[in-house]
Amino acid sequence: MTGETSQTVADVRFVDCSIATANGWMGSDVGVAVSDGKIVSVGSVGSLPEAHREVRLDGNVLVPGVIDDHIHTRTPGHEYKEDWKTATQSAAAGGVTTVIAMPNTDPIVDRVDRVESVYETAATDACVDYLTHVVVTSDNLDRIPALAEADIGGFKVFLGITFGDIEAPTDGELHAAMGAIADTDCRLGFHEENDEIRAYLEAEFRREGKNAAIYHNRSRPPLAEVEAVSRVCLFADDTGCPVHMFHLSSGSAAETLRDWRHRGVDATAETCPHYLWFTEDVVRERGTVARVQPPLRTADERARLWSVGIDGGAVDCIATDHAPHTDEEKGVGDPDKSVWETPGGFVGLETQVPAMLTFVAEGRLTLPEWVRLHSTRPAQIWGLYPKKGSLQPGADADFTVVDPDREWTLDRTTLRSKSTATPFDGERFRGAVSKTVVRGEIVYDGETVTGTNGYGELATGD
Repeated sequence: MTGETSQTVADVRFVDCSIATANGWMGSDVGVAVSDGKIVSVGSVGSLPEAHREVRLDGNVLVPGVIDDHIHTRTPGHEYKEDWKTATQSAAAGGVTTVIAMPNTDPIVDRVDRVESVYETAATDACVDYLTHVVVTSDNLDRIPALAEADIGGFKVFLGITFGDIEAPTDGELHAAMGAIADTDCRLGFHEENDEIRAYLEAEFRREGKNAAIYHNRSRPPLAEVEAVSRVCLFADDTGCPVHMFHLSSGSAAETLRDWRHRGVDATAETCPHYLWFTEDVVRERGTVARVQPPLRTADERARLWSVGIDGGAVDCIATDHAPHTDEEKGVGDPDKSVWETPGGFVGLETQVPAMLTFVAEGRLTLPEWVRLHSTRPAQIWGLYPKKGSLQPGADADFTVVDPDREWTLDRTTLRSKSTATPFDGERFRGAVSKTVVRGEIVYDGETVTGTNGYGELATGD
């Protein structure tokens, strides 16, 4: 962990903190020296080089910058919900130093010129570092080699219909795409739900006039997720394609993934704080605001997600599926709104770190385990490590600084996103972000987003 002491004067030293990485703790009299946006050394304050500037962190905990590999910026096409400016301001306030955007925009991100367009917008608007995933459909299989060379995060297939109504490729096309992706350095991620099961059950509930929010949950049972995970892993086993399960929601699916891993399949997975925090009871209590897909699960499924996914290691990382929609769209204050007329998802960039720190405070995780899930593993999965997700000398000076003892209650009106509907409104947390640092610059000071739009850069592993 400790770098060699340099005789050169560093740009800045971050001191008066303790440090946690995926490998463990460093004591309280430690810090980090930074020059040119890179880590120079990490260790005891006495071993650090002198610096032109010193930032004291008030005894808080410094960790490698949090990476969220699953956010929806809604740009292009739905900027009234969110845009790159507001999404990355929310990220900065939430302790997130790198985001990877999803491709179900309008138009969808399915070709190289659209990747370039996304990055042109982000280069002007983002205040944290960024990447995008690209979608695989029936229409762009021949573009896979070119897309793989376009500095993307990874590929994505929507097996279940969600926002944007992107049709999945056929199984034959999917198998062919996975063979092509296996010949690249990229990973293929999935929205893993069997859409035929979803479509049949939803049609039945609609026909019967069952419009309450809980019927959305019933239309997407754990079986739909389990089948999709199993199918994807079967194809991965045959093609050698590395795969990733986005927003894994159930213990049943985590068990299935674990079993395929034991057979040697290169399959990673993420879950989201809302699947670890809530059960489907919140859907009954708060209605369509809590609609998300895959849906929130029963207490038993949540317990098994914890035991198999988190404690047992089937889940590699944490992400938000940050999915902004307006209050009107989400049915805020409208208990009679039909769930079938409500989009799925809600914001999460500013609640994920406090939620995970609350689990740490409750003894569900250690701080190093949290760092592994929220920083180190996402960097490794998407080819950013050790430039991101580590505190190694030479890595980007991306830090999330947290106060693990601060207790507070979320008021959603304080969130930086354009859309603020979330079932976390009113939830009590123990743990808060006190500073966010991207390549040595403070982009959030604990109260204000200080990062400028356009400061963010394309995140690469080079």
